[in-house]
Amino acid sequence: MLLAAGRGMRMRPLTDDVPKPLLVVHGKPLMQWPLEALAVSGFRRFVVNTAWLGEQIDAFCLDWQAQHPGTEVTISREGQDFGYALETAGGIARALPLLGEVFWVLAGDVYAPGFAFSPVSVARFQASGMLAHIWLVPNPPHNPRGDFGLSADGMALNQTEMRHTYSTIGLYRRELFEPPWCDIVAGNPQGTAEPLAPLLRRAMDAGRVSAELYTGPWVDVGTPARLAELNATA
Repeated sequence: MLLAAGRGMRMRPLTDDVPKPLLVVHGKPLMQWPLEALAVSGFRRFVVNTAWLGEQIDAFCLDWQAQHPGTEVTISREGQDFGYALETAGGIARALPLLGEVFWVLAGDVYAPGFAFSPVSVARFQASGMLAHIWLVPNPPHNPRGDFGLSADGMALNQTEMRHTYSTIGLYRRELFEPPWCDIVAGNPQGTAEPLAPLLRRAMDAGRVSAELYTGPWVDVGTPARLAELNATA
């Protein structure tokens, strides 16, 4: 599942007319980078959630699917259905009927061109019994305190002094978005907007979230300055 519903307020005025996941990085829309990486790794079914300027993302996904025979892109139209974005956990819960027992979740506005969406990682996660496996990155200047810790044995930690930044890339089990972990009804018919971090922290405290550190190129393209800097690099 690729998250593409946000307004991108910090990216204004660029996002007044173009949704953030369609801003161009090195000649391609941001969200095209992970879609192509997933397709190269053999993944064929994709879910994309939309709200702000969602019709532009609809058109992009339709065109991308046509150019990649054998792929299927399904749109979860939060803006059309509710008039607003459902945040991360709310958006995943809304799309849950479209997802399998285990699935990738990633943000459509993060640039990580070297990340490998490995089927081996999926198989390892499926066998682990964990509710989530997340990739952390070294803290960028805009997030010096980080988000989550990482134990020596590969567990994500909620309460710890040394923290890394959540890359927004993770493998998730459907169970995390069902009771007792999540109170939102599957399919989120009521349109509950809820962030993901509280669910993750609850599962971390129960020892059900594993993690690893990714040290390849990674940029949270959160401001016009960061976008310009990224496009100025080779």
